[in-house]
Amino acid sequence: MAVDRRGFLKFVAGATTGVLATPVPWKLLDDASIWTQNWSWIPRNVDGENSYVSTISKLCPSAAGMKVRLVGERPVRVLPDDNHPLSMGGITALAAAEVQLMYSPSRVKRPLKHAGDGAYVAISWEEAEKMLKENLRRAGSKVAYVSGDETGTINELLSAMAKESGSDDFYVMPSEIQPAALAFANMNGKGQLGYDIENSDYVFAIGANILESWGTVLRNRAAFKKSHPAAEKPTVKFVYAGPVQNNTAAGADEWLPAKSGAEAIVAMGIANLLIKSGASVNAPDFAEFKALAAMYTPQKVAALAGVAPARLKAITAELSKAQRPIVLTGSEFGQGTGVATVLAGTAVNMLLGSFGREGGVKALPLAPKVIASGMDRSESAQKDLVAYLSRISAGKVPMPRAMVFYEANPVYGLPQPAAMAKVMDKVPFRVAFTSFLDETAKACDLILPTPLGLERFDDVETPYGIGQAFYGLARPVAPCVIDGKPAADVLLSVAGQLNMDLGFATFEEILQAKAEAAGADWESLMEGEFFTSDAVAEQSGLRLAAGVIGKALAAAPKAAKLSIAPVQKLNIGTPNTAIPPYNNKTIRRWELQKNEMYVAMNGATARELGVMKHERIKLSNSSGSIQARVNIFEGVMPNTIAVLMGFGHTAFDEFSKGKGENVMELLTVGYEAGTGQSVWNVAGVNVSKA
Repeated sequence: MAVDRRGFLKFVAGATTGVLATPVPWKLLDDASIWTQNWSWIPRNVDGENSYVSTISKLCPSAAGMKVRLVGERPVRVLPDDNHPLSMGGITALAAAEVQLMYSPSRVKRPLKHAGDGAYVAISWEEAEKMLKENLRRAGSKVAYVSGDETGTINELLSAMAKESGSDDFYVMPSEIQPAALAFANMNGKGQLGYDIENSDYVFAIGANILESWGTVLRNRAAFKKSHPAAEKPTVKFVYAGPVQNNTAAGADEWLPAKSGAEAIVAMGIANLLIKSGASVNAPDFAEFKALAAMYTPQKVAALAGVAPARLKAITAELSKAQRPIVLTGSEFGQGTGVATVLAGTAVNMLLGSFGREGGVKALPLAPKVIASGMDRSESAQKDLVAYLSRISAGKVPMPRAMVFYEANPVYGLPQPAAMAKVMDKVPFRVAFTSFLDETAKACDLILPTPLGLERFDDVETPYGIGQAFYGLARPVAPCVIDGKPAADVLLSVAGQLNMDLGFATFEEILQAKAEAAGADWESLMEGEFFTSDAVAEQSGLRLAAGVIGKALAAAPKAAKLSIAPVQKLNIGTPNTAIPPYNNKTIRRWELQKNEMYVAMNGATARELGVMKHERIKLSNSSGSIQARVNIFEGVMPNTIAVLMGFGHTAFDEFSKGKGENVMELLTVGYEAGTGQSVWNVAGVNVSKA
């Protein structure tokens, strides 16, 4: 049954009316302290009673659970939700700006069509849907879909439309979930890897930037906060291994400097020491794994990863003594790592007896798909967008005749973006379902504005990194402020006109079916509740995939003399949001000054390169080049340059466009031996004075 959204909004608002009865106390800000005073689009103070609506952020990568404060029917502020398992009382800088982003000057306000002179003209939704339908019909089976949402059921709809047209080309933008899904599949595993950080007594994160960009960040932060009470001794030790003292390393009890791209090597060094002390795993290929691990002595790990042997031994001893240790592996910027990294980390957890144990690693069940012709999570998570575009560029697969982008910005957010953009530029028809005028939208023939997560119904299923199965709804807290339509509604209408039988007439029906498949109660979800389960997926015949790890490490490129280490911070936004205007004041002066970005290196590296603080330099390699100024920071490994992600936009608005440069220009794509997975978490670079 269809839901009257305005009636729903009034019902939800009325449910908690009277909690507070004062207008929003807007704070007056000092003109000299921020760039952005007196913006014309700032939501002004409104009168009315206060109410609160619980929902989930669809903009924040960690799927933050949050409460939205409304005055009357107008949302004015995002607050933490103490009772939500995805946030546990915290809020990210990105989720906190979500209400303001509803009024962002970079929002697409109506359907736009690319005109012959290069400009965009506004068109009606009727004309837009007709244009989309005709071009999809013309493309036939030569169509590809790209999604920027890894937790939503809309991916079943997108992949089903691809399948119904005869195409297998549906892809989700790269994140930690792809190598993890492929790794677990290589282990003969079922379900999705989950991490019970909350119940661990020793957390060792190798590359996984758990307090900023890996997994459910707010839940991770809550676990860290609980174990580190103010002015008291920590109850859980957190250790971070990586090339830069990022936010996770700064918060951790111990930072273990380790080179970019060496995460699997560090894990194998731990495995070597654990096996020597008597640890073993009941796996059919344990003997092969043992022989492989024996190669990664502390001395070899020191040579390849830069980790001192004594510190590697000390951490291994601490892991062995802990009751519920857990090891997490990934990329320090949330993408581009190899399958071997996840495999090596999972093997260490198995050696520690942490697989399937409280405070360890679990195999979480995923809800079955509800659209018969769509892809389930396991299938879609193993699809490699970067490899697909590279194969098109090399002429190994046919060029699609149409590409559909759903809240995805590959023109900015992929490695070697200029090369990827050239591939997409040759596609005859491109359409973007997007909330913001981003780089990919500007490269499309048709731009269709979508409501934000606060303006539509959507869902979130078990984000990667969480330790229990989850299902919840994002609910509209306000009418859409632009002439937008939910992408699912548009796609279902077009699918019907193309005679595709997807089994559902509305997206609400799809969400209801998904909730039932997940074991959740629809009525409770509509009231702001959520579903969690401690159930695990049964496993049999788990392997260590020693052969896959061995091939990947044997063929890994040698470390460059000078390498870059991308650093992600949520306050600087994502490819889909750019820098939220209200977050500009959180960017530090040694990160960005006016339009110039800074990169960081330690003093020894600066002296070797002959550069000084504030000096302008050029970083270049075979993929591209960027310019920046120098900051000296001793929390960077020798021969490493830390570069912040999120700068260098050529689209969006004045708060993002032209500020700094995009580090993705320097990340060269390679392919992991043994799996073929595309990787780009390490890159050598040359430095010269600009």
